[in-house]
Amino acid sequence: MAAKHVYSFGDGAADGANADKLLLGGKGAGLAEMIRLGVPVPPGFTITTEVCTWFQAHAGNYPEGLGGEVEEHLALLERRMGRRFGDAADPLLVSVRSGAAISMPGMMDTILNLGLNRDGVRGMEARGGDPRWVRDCYRRLLQMYGDVVLEVEKQRFEAHLTAAREKQGAKTDAELTAASLDGVIAAYEALLESEGKPFPQDAREQLWGAIGAVFGSWNNRRAREYRKLHGISEKLGTAVNVQAMVFGNRGDDCATGVGFTRNPATGESRFFGEYLVNAQGEDVVAGIRTPQPIEGSGPGTGLARDFPQAYGQLHDVAGRLEGHFRDMQDLEFTIEAGKLYMLQTRGGKRTGPAAVRIAVEMVDAGLLTPDEAVQRVEP
Repeated sequence: MAAKHVYSFGDGAADGANADKLLLGGKGAGLAEMIRLGVPVPPGFTITTEVCTWFQAHAGNYPEGLGGEVEEHLALLERRMGRRFGDAADPLLVSVRSGAAISMPGMMDTILNLGLNRDGVRGMEARGGDPRWVRDCYRRLLQMYGDVVLEVEKQRFEAHLTAAREKQGAKTDAELTAASLDGVIAAYEALLESEGKPFPQDAREQLWGAIGAVFGSWNNRRAREYRKLHGISEKLGTAVNVQAMVFGNRGDDCATGVGFTRNPATGESRFFGEYLVNAQGEDVVAGIRTPQPIEGSGPGTGLARDFPQAYGQLHDVAGRLEGHFRDMQDLEFTIEAGKLYMLQTRGGKRTGPAAVRIAVEMVDAGLLTPDEAVQRVEP
């Protein structure tokens, strides 16, 4: 096994900029490459797929030295962000995402706002953080961590959230007041206590719980069946990406979105995607609120109207990434206080007709040779 288990990215530099997707996973390799291209990406670090392979072969244990490496990269991230992980007054919060070399169902869902606890909620509010936003962050962490790491059914959290919306007369989660969110938080904490799985208030315990859950998800039933069906090796493993949080739910000058550099259904060379104002990652696909089309219904609508500067930047980034990877890209982004941050780039899934059209147009644009284009289209 390689001695190096953790690769950092941020401040325009990436340890693993030229590293293989097989080592950093698709997401980690994409983040490193975006940093190298000068794309705005929140800093962080990737724990390699080799650690996952070790974890599976050694009954859920980690290779020697991993703990020290994670601490070293966490300290670098703290310096880059000017905040300390687990600090009560002004905590550094991170996201934890899985990232296999080949994208597949069954991998662990993202956990956002990790590192937050009751002390951190009080500390952030004391430093002027909007109470509604801070409590919303903590509510989301309890729900994601409870579902993904502690394995308490998602629907049980959703039931409390629905009840709070009905009680307040709110149509969406974004309308819930700080007082309503307090009630949701209390209900979530009580639910986890009643299951004998209290939410860990220690930030490092949260982090290692999430890392273990990512590596454990490699071997869940859905993932195993998908690999069997598609002939994917059991030995590939998944990486873990730990990344400083940027917040799409901090107010009306914030948003989160997903998109493709071309239309994945038709192949048309036009940016295609959706976004939600004042929202975090999973909200776009959760179905509780209706996302807006990025391109809107004409000039001056959609993202161009709500976030003109970020819209222009997103188009520039999309063009650069598609040109660099010479393929249609599937992107995730967050806008905080009007500033764009990219969270993912990967080759986008597409229909058969779209695959043909994209291949032909990329040959015409000089991005692919005819031979490469033919190989891109699955029979």
